[in-house]
Formats: sequence, structure tokens, C-alpha cells
Amino acid sequence: MEAFIDYFESMPTWQKLAWIIICLSFNWIGEAVKPLFNFDYKKFRHIGVNLVFLAMDMTINILFGLATVGVFLWIGENNIGILNMISLPVWVELIVSVMVLDLVAQYLAHYLLHRVPWMWRLHMIHHSDTHVDATTATRFHPGDYVMREIFALMAIVIAGIPLAFYIFYRILTIFFTYFTHANARLPKWLDRGLSYIFVTPDMHKFHHHFERPWTDTNFGNIFSIWDRMFGTMVYQDTKDIKYGLDVLDGSKDENILFQLGIPFNKEIKTDPDKGNWW
Repeated sequence: MEAFIDYFESMPTWQKLAWIIICLSFNWIGEAVKPLFNFDYKKFRHIGVNLVFLAMDMTINILFGLATVGVFLWIGENNIGILNMISLPVWVELIVSVMVLDLVAQYLAHYLLHRVPWMWRLHMIHHSDTHVDATTATRFHPGDYVMREIFALMAIVIAGIPLAFYIFYRILTIFFTYFTHANARLPKWLDRGLSYIFVTPDMHKFHHHFERPWTDTNFGNIFSIWDRMFGTMVYQDTKDIKYGLDVLDGSKDENILFQLGIPFNKEIKTDPDKGNWW
């Protein structure tokens, strides 16, 4: 485990970028070989738009990375957090760290992004994509991304998570985020079987349905157990899925300036009868 910890503590930036490229390439192949939906769209234009959001979020990630290093030093020097108060095998601490981060930084943050009005406006950009594919995983308003990073820092401090475990969690998150958004079809028996523990492509697609209540389900990123525990799990027929949001003009899903302005656009309203709060 020492070699594992040393590797992830010192993992160079180029390897993290390479991992993003590998995950994207892997899922692009899956989309080409066996797509879930046969989209009639300009794929490379769609990719370009979503990669613009990725560039913005990676800039934020670098800034948060600098702050996070200071947090990890502070935690180590002062024995902050639950894991520093108890003695567990390293592999158990790793599993606990990943699960806590997935619960707080993904499930909880994602749930609040849907339920708190001003946070939902930030998150609508992610749901506005009418052609969900692997690159949709990179489509986050900078404010949305910042909220997730804040929740990650909260989880790190509360649990006392080491840097190596956090980096490992981020590597897993990158894989699952691209995998679950990819427009690729898994065998039904495999997707259904995996969904009892992990978030799967079909499972996450229901979350991208254009109207509630499906939009407000399946908030997990790595583990599906949180949705099962808190009653937010749904698994139906993917043929019934329609992407986008019923309160947005789908023709503007690739208009970057319009998308960035959604949180401040007071003309965008939602229907209170459907559980939307605007």
C-alpha cells in the first residue's frame, strides 16, 4: 500500500490529463460500436462545445488544487478528521474515503443542486444537453463545478482523508462520469446487475430525462447504494427517455453564451406543479 500511496500523492498532471483522454477515447469507441440512441447531430461541434466547459472547469480545478494542498497539510499536521482519530487498516481507510467522498461530494452535492433554487439554475446547464454522450460529463457551469469542489473539501476535512486517497477517488470519478454519460449500450443483464452496486449508463440516463420526476432521481456517481438507501433510485425502459429540459429551448443547447447566462436569465421559469421551484 505504501507504493500505492506514494504513486497517487505524486501523480503528475500529464498522467491525469492522459487518463481523461483515455476515458473519453474508450467511451467514444463504445458509442461508435453500439450506441444507445442514433443521434442526428454534428458530433464534433457537440464535442467542441462541451470541451469548452471542460477547459473552464479544469482552470477552476487547478485553483482549487492549490487550496486543497494546504488543506491536506493542515489535516496531517493537526490530525484533523475521523480517520485520524481511529485506527483502521489502510485498505479500509481507502474504501471509507472513497465512499464518504462519493456520498458528500457527489450524491449530497448533486441532490442539493436539484433542490436548492439558485443551485439548480447553475446545474441546469448540465441537463440542457439534448444529445447526451461522453462529453456531457464535462458540461458544467463553473458555478456548479465550484459547489462540488466545496463539498469535496468539506468531506476531506470531516473524514481526514489523505491526499493519495483523494486523488484515487478523482481518478475513479473521471472514469464513472464518462462511462455513465456515454451514448453506449450495455447488455441489459449486465447494466441491471451492475446497477445494484454501481451507477451504470442506463441508470444515469434516466436522470437526464427532460422532465421530472425522473430528472430528480439517480444522483449518485460511483455507487448506486445511496440512491437505493434514500429512495431516489429509478430504473425503467431507456426507450422512454428524452434528453434536455422541458423549461429550456433545446435549440440553444450548443449556444455557450446562452448556457452560461442561464443562472441569471429571469425569463427562464419552471412549472411549480412539477416540483420546480422557480
